[in-house]
Amino acid sequence: MTDRWAAELAFATDLARRAGALLTESYERLERIDYKSKRDVVTNADYAFEHLVIDAIKARFPGDAILAEESGEHAGVLRDDGSYNGRTWVIDPLDGTVNYANGIPYYCVSIGLVEDGRPSVGVIFDPARDDLYAATADGPATLNGAAVRSSTKEVLSDYVVSLAVIGRGGLTRERRIAPLIRIHRRMGSAALSLAYVANGRFDAFIQNGGLSPWDVAAAGLIAERGGAVVTNVRGGPWWDAALTGPRANVVAAPAAQHAAMLQLLASLKTTLQTRR
Repeated sequence: MTDRWAAELAFATDLARRAGALLTESYERLERIDYKSKRDVVTNADYAFEHLVIDAIKARFPGDAILAEESGEHAGVLRDDGSYNGRTWVIDPLDGTVNYANGIPYYCVSIGLVEDGRPSVGVIFDPARDDLYAATADGPATLNGAAVRSSTKEVLSDYVVSLAVIGRGGLTRERRIAPLIRIHRRMGSAALSLAYVANGRFDAFIQNGGLSPWDVAAAGLIAERGGAVVTNVRGGPWWDAALTGPRANVVAAPAAQHAAMLQLLASLKTTLQTRR
């Protein structure tokens, strides 16, 4: 392990804990809940904690750009040659807002740093359990400072999977996957569920769409550095810097079963298309 991103990791860790402490103070004491869509909400906490994180990043790394869920993109400071420094903080100070707003203790703070088009630092903090997952691109995944590894289960039928197959036929595909694994769950915070793959709390994570950059920037890196194979549903790179909005998809699993999961998803899609 090198110390290339040591300062950024320490900063993100401290900032995530600060944001998490404020989340805990406001838990079940929200002043306002607004509806962003039929299935999604935003609270006064989302805005307050996002401003906290953005202000801290601007103060500590004023040349860096920021991509945040609620307030959008904040450009970095231009160099003398008119270019940016290639660094963007991708943040969601409250992933799992519906859970949080309803008093369900499954939510997290997500802070990632993308450098030159690749996630380099990732921190996921779960205030309800006081669990902090972290990783850098050149180091191990850790949970509360101790190195962790992804699941070592040998057979797919033992797997507990965070599974969300969205879109037309999604529920049918989920029902067809269910008999092949131990059980599947949809917990309401994609970032936290993906980070869980790093230490085997979830043996695997599958979501075929609907993920935004702040859902995966930190958590995908953590799962990968924990030893999981992380790709998109076609087996390509899981991080695409050009992808905007909720269009990303991720399959994360130990190497022993990752290819099998990709094949399973592909075969189910073919089956559904044939039956129509």
